[in-house]
Amino acid sequence: MSSTTEGLTWDRIQEARTRIKGKVHRTPVMTSETLDSLAGAHLYFKCENLQKVGAFKARGATNAVFALSDAEASKGVATHSSGNHAAALARAAKLRGITAHIVMPTNAPKAKQASVSRYGGRIIFCEPTQEARESTVARVIAETGATLVHPYNDLNVMAGQGTTAVELLEDYPDLDMILCPVGGGGQLSGIAVAAKTLKPTIRVIGVEPAGADDASRSFRSGHIVPMLNPKTIADGLRTSLGDKTFAEIRRHVDDIVTVPEEAIISSMRKIWEVLKIIVEPSGAVPYAAVAAEKLPVKGQKIGIVLSGGNLDLDSYPWISAS
Repeated sequence: MSSTTEGLTWDRIQEARTRIKGKVHRTPVMTSETLDSLAGAHLYFKCENLQKVGAFKARGATNAVFALSDAEASKGVATHSSGNHAAALARAAKLRGITAHIVMPTNAPKAKQASVSRYGGRIIFCEPTQEARESTVARVIAETGATLVHPYNDLNVMAGQGTTAVELLEDYPDLDMILCPVGGGGQLSGIAVAAKTLKPTIRVIGVEPAGADDASRSFRSGHIVPMLNPKTIADGLRTSLGDKTFAEIRRHVDDIVTVPEEAIISSMRKIWEVLKIIVEPSGAVPYAAVAAEKLPVKGQKIGIVLSGGNLDLDSYPWISAS
């Protein structure tokens, strides 16, 4: 399969960095003596929750849109997403002055719909099934000639996400490990390629909820094991891996660990309380691996990717869970 064997290259990540410069934030890295003391390690939180559209997805979507030729761009872009990628693609398309066709399920959160509309995306609703999403976006592409920008299984998207690790290792080159959430694998695969290129000895660990552990099972079995019925509060991590992302994860990721729901919720609350920043459940998952002692970190320097900060502020999980 040529699309998989081509793979994600360091050159593509460097090109992405140049392409998106000035169009997305170079996000800050936060530290905390309190959280360091609790972990017995030095923790460096890469705050992608403070990224444009509130999530790392801005990187990959922006790179994919601006990598298009003028002829391709003139016909617009399309995707199916009910989450952060939808808003990220709508924003990137607006920056380039082209149309973004966003297929969203009818049960997509109103806040996510509003975000897409705010950036000028054209929303096409479909039934809330994977089959309906894929068939609807195929119809839209057939009608418009738009280019599909997949939420994660796209080399330009993956390259954009990899720029997160480039920034992190520029700021803290002596990191021993990077912890990154994994859903579809776009961010983890991009970060792994970038980090291993810049520092081959660094360990890159994916973290996912125990109730959506398809990446862990795929990693151990050597083939993609789809997630059929994910059960987790971390809605951004309910997606199964793609062939392109899985290929890079197999090549470059050292391990994938899982964390229970209670650890995700308590870690999310701890980050809010101590760092004074909002993270969504998916963004709290990597720190949960440290807090729940799912891997040895004592005395090490650990980069932790806080992937996003978009959630319903009318619902606090630690209140509903109590």
